[in-house]
Amino acid sequence: MRYIDQHIKAIISSSDGSLPLVHFLKNYFKQYPVLGSRDRKIISAIIYSHYRCAKGYDSDEWLDKLTDDLTKEPKKVGDFVLANWISENKFEFNINSLFPFNPPFSQGIEKDDWLKSILTQPNLFIRVRKDKDKLLILLDNVHIPYSFITPSCLSLPNGAKIDTLLPADAYVVQDASSQQTGTFFEPIKNQSWYDCCSGAGGKSLLLKDIEPTIQLTVSDRRESILHNLKQRFKQYGHTPPTAHIIDVANSEQLNKSLNKTQFDSIICDVPCSGSGTWARTPEQLYFFNPEKLQEFSLLQKRIAVNVSKYLKPGGRLIYITCSIFKEENEDVVNHLINQTGMHLISSQLINGISIGADSMFVAVLQNKAR
Repeated sequence: MRYIDQHIKAIISSSDGSLPLVHFLKNYFKQYPVLGSRDRKIISAIIYSHYRCAKGYDSDEWLDKLTDDLTKEPKKVGDFVLANWISENKFEFNINSLFPFNPPFSQGIEKDDWLKSILTQPNLFIRVRKDKDKLLILLDNVHIPYSFITPSCLSLPNGAKIDTLLPADAYVVQDASSQQTGTFFEPIKNQSWYDCCSGAGGKSLLLKDIEPTIQLTVSDRRESILHNLKQRFKQYGHTPPTAHIIDVANSEQLNKSLNKTQFDSIICDVPCSGSGTWARTPEQLYFFNPEKLQEFSLLQKRIAVNVSKYLKPGGRLIYITCSIFKEENEDVVNHLINQTGMHLISSQLINGISIGADSMFVAVLQNKAR
């Protein structure tokens, strides 16, 4: 236990949240190859628990007890549920201390429910693209449990080993709420679409699977991420889209790359606090700086207004965040309406808490017709 405890304290003291925890732990474990698979699982479970609940305790006694419990009985790690452990132990826990700030939340989610969800790792979700019966047989053969969220969305236990089990082109790992954003796209054959903050292309791939005939343009600030996007498109049998390296917050860069191009629809999945995903990335909750919220909101407003200029008359903009805060959601939509004259068709906070998924905000706006 002392050996494990030393590593736990070293990780906590050296991590500042600037690197995602999953990558930080991977790099840390590379430095200590003597740590076996069992040790890494124990340490990872404890570190994630620390970022989920440490601010709810007045001392580190809970951490010593948790370390003792999981070190003595490592078999518990696979079935470990932090919320159950907290309720079974007598340390005083104040869940409201996990997030002592009070930014307005978007309609459709309550702070108490959101805080409770932080204590549990969300599920793994896949979007089935083809060969569903074959995928289900493969899962059944190795006794991996699953449930259907929709006919094409499967929920599996987090950490299920499917990457070498299932055919790579038959499914996409994608959160259930992220998959649900596709119901707002409503593409028409041969339309022109622009995914302005594409990242690795989760929404773009979803769009192309819904309507393969669309003419797609994507952009991102990072050349490496666009390279990954193109590789994923090839893997899934789609022709890679036209891609631009652009900081869409910079109107001059946009104009230089797109010039007078106009699109039928634009997906505007903007950088955000990620608060709807903090159950997956609890270190972001732990290190959250409330001043960043205004920075994100200003950036989102700038991006949304900039890209709206490339909509055709009557075109649609789908504004998306993985935030649950009003300042990043409804407030940005209202700003966009006031600045551009677009009108709101629909908006929704997709609350994924009940199914162990992320939460996301989606708004569909339509440009003025000539």
